[in-house]
Parts: sequence; structure tokens; C-alpha cells
Amino acid sequence: MSFFLAIPAHAVSFLPTESIMSPQNMARVIGVAILIFVAIIMASSGTYVIQPGYRGVEVVLGKVSPVFKPEGFGFKPPFITMIYPVSIRQQTSKEKAECYSADLQQVAVVLRVLYRVPEGAVVKLFQGYRGDAFETLIAPRVQEALKEAAAQQSAEQIVKNRELIKSRALDLARAKIGDLLVVEDIVVEDIILTRELKQAIEQKMVQEQDASKAKFTQQRAQIEADTTFIKAEGEAKSIVIRGEALKENPAFVELQIVDRWDGIAPRIIGSGSNVLMTLSDVERRNK
Repeated sequence: MSFFLAIPAHAVSFLPTESIMSPQNMARVIGVAILIFVAIIMASSGTYVIQPGYRGVEVVLGKVSPVFKPEGFGFKPPFITMIYPVSIRQQTSKEKAECYSADLQQVAVVLRVLYRVPEGAVVKLFQGYRGDAFETLIAPRVQEALKEAAAQQSAEQIVKNRELIKSRALDLARAKIGDLLVVEDIVVEDIILTRELKQAIEQKMVQEQDASKAKFTQQRAQIEADTTFIKAEGEAKSIVIRGEALKENPAFVELQIVDRWDGIAPRIIGSGSNVLMTLSDVERRNK
């Protein structure tokens, strides 16, 4: 059994006259695609974008432009020009320095360095220093500055005067680095001593505290003794003054008695061997 497919006559007119594209048309399509691709490549290589917090260094055929590119969008000659971004934001890096104190004790200092690249030094820094600015420029000079500052103090003074060591190291580091980079601050996180040195310093601090306590006790005792002496001297002078007053004015005693009388009648009349009678005798006689 055989089957036949019947196609209407009006449908034949909608079929293309050439079911396969000619070589000329194929070459034309490929050419257009190549032109579009080249245009995209030209557009991407002929523009650049500098992100916020960065500045761009322009290099044309190996030659560095003396002016940096600000943040934002811009155009550049395609293929022959490269734009390298350089961060101007503040950055933080950790560093550890081995130092020797004035008394030749080994001290390790763990610190953090806060720094940034100024705009005016972006191009110069890119030309003169390869790689990370911290590793190539900051770290060696900070370590050198810290060693110089530590060499002027004993190990005990380095532990006690941490802020002073930090300030001196910061000033020395800034002078050594110059204006290529801005060292904002140096934060001393830890000072590591040998076990023997740490024990010696702790023992000395305990002895100083005991000496200060003993000195305070001695000063307190001296103050109390001086106070007692001054009080006794004042009382002695008071007695002398009263004695002289009695000699010059016998009525002074009677005045003192009146001043100190509490309003209660005396139990006796008279004094010494001249006692006349007691108060009870007087009362019996009055009855």
C-alpha cells in the first residue's frame, strides 16, 4: 500500500525560491557580524571608569601621563592606552617589629599602621615604587623608626611609656617617608617581652609599690607626730597665759567659776579646811 501527499497549488507560491543562502549573502552576514564585534571591542577599549576612592594612572605605549585621571567615566585611545587604578582611601596594615631597648633587651612590638596615598603622589608613586606601597615604602621605614625610638628607652620604660614610643616612632616614620604617603597614625597593639624580662619588671614594680606604701606610712606617722607636738605646745602656751592672767588679776578665777557653773547649788560652803557646813546641815537648820 502506498500513500501520496497532496500539496495545494496556492501553498507552493510561499516557498522560497532558494532554500539555501548564496555564498555572497553568507559573506555579507559574516562581515556585518565582524564589524559589530569590532565596534564593541573599540567601544570597550576606548572608554574607562574610575571608581570612587580611586585615581587612574594613564600609560600610553609604556609612557606614563603626568596627570592622574579623576573618578568617573572617560574616553581614551583604544588598544594603546591602559588605565591603572590607585586607591587614595585610608588603609590599615598590621606589622611586627623586633627591637632592642637601651638596656639591650629584646622587645617585639605588634602595631597597626594607618596610611593613605595623597592625590598629588599617585603618579610618582606608580612610577617609582612597584607593588604594594605599604610593603615597599611604609613597612621598612616604620620598623626603622620604631627601632630608633625603642633604642632610647629601657625595656621597662617601653612598657610604661607606650604612648611616648608611639609618638616618637610616628614622627620619625613621617620624616623618613616624606610626602609620597601620609601616615595617619600608628597603633601599638601589644608589646611582647621575654619571660625572664617580664618577671623582672613585674618584681620591680611590686617592690616599688611596697616602697611607696612604706613611705606613705612613714609620712603619715610623721604628720601625726607633728600634729601631737603642735597640740601639746599650744596647750602649754595656754597654761602659761592662764597662769600669768591669774597673777595679774585674781578675780579671773571667780569669773571662770561663774562661766562654768551649771546652775546646781554646791554641796558644801567654804573650801579646804575652812568648810563651814554642808548643804544638808543648812537645810536642817532652816527647818
